[in-house]
Amino acid sequence: MDFSLDITPDLLAVFATLFVLELVLGVDNVIFISILTNKLPKQQQNKARILGLTLAMVLRIGLVLVAGWIITLENELFALFGMSFSGKEVILILGGAFLLYKAVKEIHHKVEGHEEEQSGAGTATFAAVLGQILIMDLVFSLDSVITAVGMTTNMIVIITAVVVSFGLLLFAARHIADFVNRHPTVKMLALSFLMLIGVFLIAEGFGVHIEKAFIYGPMVFAVIVEALNLWAAARAKKRRERTAAPAADAQAVEADK
Repeated sequence: MDFSLDITPDLLAVFATLFVLELVLGVDNVIFISILTNKLPKQQQNKARILGLTLAMVLRIGLVLVAGWIITLENELFALFGMSFSGKEVILILGGAFLLYKAVKEIHHKVEGHEEEQSGAGTATFAAVLGQILIMDLVFSLDSVITAVGMTTNMIVIITAVVVSFGLLLFAARHIADFVNRHPTVKMLALSFLMLIGVFLIAEGFGVHIEKAFIYGPMVFAVIVEALNLWAAARAKKRRERTAAPAADAQAVEADK
C-alpha cells in the first residue's frame, strides 16, 4: 500500500470519485441510523447518531489500513451445492439479508401504524441499537473499502475521502434525520432504497455482479421525482394559504358590519 502523496490530475479525479461514493454510502448510513435511533428515547437519539457515524468512519479507516487482509476475504472459504463462497460473499449475503429484514420490518410497522406508537418511546436499548448500527457499518464499509482499493492503492487519498465525507455527514446527520422523519413519503422511499441495497448485496454474495450505476441511477432518479413532489406540495400549500387569507379577511369585515 502507498502512503506517499504526489498530487496529479488522475489522483484528484480518484479522490473526487471516492468522496462522492463515500458521501452516498454515508447518507445511506445516516438514514438507516436515524430509523434505528427512532426507537430510543429522544434524549439519546442524537448521541446514538453521532456515535454510530463515528464508529462507521473509524471502522472504514481501520479496514482501509488492513486492506491486504480484506483482499484475502475473496479467497474461497467453502463450497455448497456446487457453488463456492468466500468470506466476503458470506458477509455480503448475511449483511444484505439483515438490511432486507430491517427494511421490510420497518415498512410493515409504518403501514400498520406501529411507527407512531413506538417513535421516541424507548422501545429499544442503546446497546441493541448500537449493535445493529455496527453490523450495518461493517457491511457498508467492506463493500466501500474493496471498491476504493480497486481504484487506488494510495491510502492517504482513501482515508482523506472517508474523513472529509464523514465530517460533512456528522454536521448534517441531525438535519437529514429530521427531514426524513418529517416527510413520510421520503422515509418510505429511504426504506425502499435499503431493500434495494439488501437485494443487491445478496446478489453480489451469490456471484451475480450488478453495476452500481444500475442501483444508484434509479435511486437518484427517484430522489429527483420525490423532490419535485415535495416542491409541488409546498407550492400548493402556499397557494391555498394565499386564497384562504382574503376569504378570512372578507368574513371578518362582514362580521364587523
